[in-house]
Amino acid sequence: MFLRNVWYVAGFSADLQPGQRLGRTFLGEPVVLFRTVGGNLGALQDRCCHRAMPLSEGHVAGESIRCCYHGLEFDTRGTCTRVPGDEPIPRLAFVRSYPIVERDHVIWIWMGAAAAADPASIPRHPWHQDPKWTWNPVYYHIDASWDLLVDNLMDLTHLAYVHAGTIGGNAEMHFRAQTQVVREGNKVKVTRHMPNSIAPRTYADAAGFTGRIDRWQEIEFEPVLVRVNTGACEAGTGAYEGSREHGFAMVVLHGVTPETDRTTHYIWSIATNAGTDRGIDQVVFEQVAATIREDQAVLEAQQRRISDTPSGKFVDLRGDVGSHHARRLLRALLEAETKPADVALE
Repeated sequence: MFLRNVWYVAGFSADLQPGQRLGRTFLGEPVVLFRTVGGNLGALQDRCCHRAMPLSEGHVAGESIRCCYHGLEFDTRGTCTRVPGDEPIPRLAFVRSYPIVERDHVIWIWMGAAAAADPASIPRHPWHQDPKWTWNPVYYHIDASWDLLVDNLMDLTHLAYVHAGTIGGNAEMHFRAQTQVVREGNKVKVTRHMPNSIAPRTYADAAGFTGRIDRWQEIEFEPVLVRVNTGACEAGTGAYEGSREHGFAMVVLHGVTPETDRTTHYIWSIATNAGTDRGIDQVVFEQVAATIREDQAVLEAQQRRISDTPSGKFVDLRGDVGSHHARRLLRALLEAETKPADVALE
């Protein structure tokens, strides 16, 4: 089952220019995203109410999307605004619409009860707006369950082995990292400090580190996305006391959006303060993209084995504490969402 009454990342603003549409499946439901010629966003069930033609096969016409089968047009609210040759428009000619909001260059969709959708609860991501940072948006389709991706992001001890050539670094340091896990409301935060570390390749390329560094990894989970703030300063220069302006940092927004129970839209961005004057930001982007391709290979291999051995069990290790808290939070929210409403006794 999927958690529905939360905001999911549906894409980036750049994915939809005026007059464009995009068909995607979210939580097992086909949806067409589109931007009208006037710039307004719409998210509708990708099924024409006449004969079930996918609206994503059609095209944007002014402020509506037009079905390519018989020409019915629907506005961003799902209301049919035109039926060629039919007047008046049939009363039942409409399709479901989903709340959709654009913020910080990210498109968010609400798949649950529309009345419960509160745009004020959408997480902000100011790094997309800060001129001191550069960022790239990326989309990967993952043939694995979304919860495996959450596990992957909440337990970064795997960096030592999966990403040894880029952001990994010394394996022993990862497993001896000073770790703190805090749950506050609907958020879980994992903080990991690795003082006096050897600089991994990406860090050395980005900041020119030649000696030891103090690394940090700050992982924040809220349903259903993960934000990772990671970086380093030269050892002993105040990274853990809040003095990081002189160091290297990356902030990665991981939109974890289920497509089906075994496939996931991985909609992510990386922002970095690495200087653009020498093209270092592009080096960072390319190396991080390569590491996430490595994660994709791991996740898809896991999913294949889980599908082959559905009765298999998981054994938790110390590094799974963040994942454990995230799963507990998700279970609690799902139980609250699916709990039958109390029936008043007469």
